[in-house]
Order: sequence, then C-alpha cells, then structure tokens
Amino acid sequence: MMITKIGRAVPKTSQADRLIRQAASWALSYPDEDVSARLPQLVEVMDELPPGEGRDAMLRFLRTWIDVPADRRRRDYIELFDLDRNYALHLSYWTDGDTRRRGQALADIKQLYRTSGFLLTDDQELPDHLTIVLEFAAVVDPQAGSRLLQDYRPSLELIRLALADRGSPFADVLVAVCSTLPGESPKDRAAVQALAGPPPIEAVGLEGYR
Repeated sequence: MMITKIGRAVPKTSQADRLIRQAASWALSYPDEDVSARLPQLVEVMDELPPGEGRDAMLRFLRTWIDVPADRRRRDYIELFDLDRNYALHLSYWTDGDTRRRGQALADIKQLYRTSGFLLTDDQELPDHLTIVLEFAAVVDPQAGSRLLQDYRPSLELIRLALADRGSPFADVLVAVCSTLPGESPKDRAAVQALAGPPPIEAVGLEGYR
C-alpha cells in the first residue's frame, strides 16, 4: 500500500488526542521495566482529561493492565503480539502481507519520517509498527501523523476487531486510537472493506470479504 493521500486536509489534532496517542504508544509497547513503571503516570494523565470515548477506553485498559503481575504481563504480551500474526501491530502487514509491495509501503513511511526530522534507530521496530506511528503522530508531526493513521485506518480497525473477538483488553487501546480520527469505527470486517473503498485492499484480515 503506497501512501497516496498524505497531502489531504485533516482536522487539527487536539492536545487530548495527542496525549491519547502517546499513552497508546506506551501501552502497546513491550512491558519491560521502563514501560511498566510509566503505567501509573499514564493513568494520572488520562484521569486529567475530560471524559470521552478515547480517554475512557485508555483508562479501562490501563487500570486492567496495571493490575497484571509483571511476569504475566510480559508473557501475555509476547504470546499476543510477537507469536500470533492475527494481532500483528505492523500496519502495512494488514494491507500488503508479506509481499514486495510492503517494502515500498515501509519506504514511503520512512521517507515521511525523514521529512519531519524523525529518524529511527537500528534497534527500533519497523516504521509501520503502531507504537512508532503513534509516537510520530503524538510528538513529532501530529498533522502528518493523523494523515498516516487515517491512511491505515482499515488496518487499525482490523486489529481492533481481532482483539475484540479474542476478548483482549488491548482492544480498548485500539478503540482509543481510532477515536482520535474522523468518523465512527466500522462495526465489522465487511464495513472495514467498505471503508477501504475500491479497489479492495489485499488485507490479511479481510480474506473472504474481497
């Protein structure tokens, strides 16, 4: 999937949306000691925001996740996101799978980051990993980040639906992220396909809906 809509206008990103995206980036990161130590702070930040779908969803997740013992937290994260592609956090995987087109999508995102002065280090995730995209959208360039998230809205919604089907508390993090974008979330995968529009995206999560 090439990023072809990056110049279109998007609503100005509010401070609350930026904070929600930053909290979501931490929440979706591997829960090492540093990430785990930040969870109480994230709760405090979300508590200070006015009630809303995104803020409320983030608080639900954080209050659940913070009560999980540290060793189980790490184990559950690895089993969910590292060992099962059904919940992959790499956005272009959902649109391009493991194809040659994905290489171009990754290059496009990396170039977008460079244009905004956002350089990834060798030890970071691939540029389409949701934690990286959210950090970019929260801290570096909220407008370009919003457009990038909107371009990959079908991927976000598919991850959200997959996590909800599993009954994972992480579904609330995706609810929070999607709440920072225009429009309501699709109710099911068929509606995600309609959101993607013609021609149908070759999304892993949309097999059977093409």
